[in-house]
Amino acid sequence: SKQGYMIISILKTVPEQSQAIVIYTGWERHALIGSDIRLSCSFFSWRWTSEDVTFSWTYRPDGSRDSISIFHYTGGVAYVDNKGPFRDRLEFVGNPGRRDGSILLKNLDFNDNGTFTCDAKNPPDIVGRPSSVRLLVFEKVPIQAGVITGAIIGVVLGLLVLIVVIYYLMRFLVARRVFSLSVSKHGKKKKEGSQQRQASSLLSFPHIPSSSTSSTSSFSHTLRHMYTSS
Repeated sequence: SKQGYMIISILKTVPEQSQAIVIYTGWERHALIGSDIRLSCSFFSWRWTSEDVTFSWTYRPDGSRDSISIFHYTGGVAYVDNKGPFRDRLEFVGNPGRRDGSILLKNLDFNDNGTFTCDAKNPPDIVGRPSSVRLLVFEKVPIQAGVITGAIIGVVLGLLVLIVVIYYLMRFLVARRVFSLSVSKHGKKKKEGSQQRQASSLLSFPHIPSSSTSSTSSFSHTLRHMYTSS
C-alpha cells in the first residue's frame, strides 16, 4: 500500500544512531635499535564492521608537543605520509575486516622514541577516544625491563604452582576424612555384631528343668528321713 511504502521510505531516510567506539593499543613497547616492531590497534563496536572503516596513526616525538600524521587507511586504501620520518619504514599489516589497524615500523632508531596514537572510525560509530602507545628504542634490552619481566613471570608461575598444591592438598584431606569415617563406621558395625552374637549365645544356653530340681530335693528328703529313723 501507499502508506506502507511511505513508512519504509521514511525509515530508510532516518540516520542510524551513533554509538561509542572503544580503541585499544598497547601501553608501552620496547625494541632494539635496527629492529622492527609491530604496533597493534584494534577497536570494539556494537555494529558490524563497516566498509567505510578508517584507521589513523599520529606520532609525537619525545620532547615535542606537536604530533604529525604518519598513516591513514580509508576506502580500502592505505596511505603512508610521504614526508614524515617513517615514509620508507612503515608498512600496514592490519586487517580492517577484523578491526585490526596495526602497522609495522622497520629499522628503528633512537630518534623514533615517542608516542604513537591510533584513532579508528566504524560509521556510524565514530565517537571514541584515541589510544596511545609509547615506543622506547634501546641499544640493548635494559636490565630493569628484563628483571621486571622475569619477576612477573615468576610470580605468575608461583601462583599457579600454589593453586595446584592447594587443590591436591584439599583433595587429599577430603579423601582422608572420608576414609576415616568409613573405617569408623565399619568398626562400629563390627562391634555391634559381636555384642549381638554374645547375647544370642547367652540366651541359647540350656537351663536345668524344674522337674530335675524337685527330684533332687525329694531324694535329699528321703535320705534324711532314713537317717533319722535309724
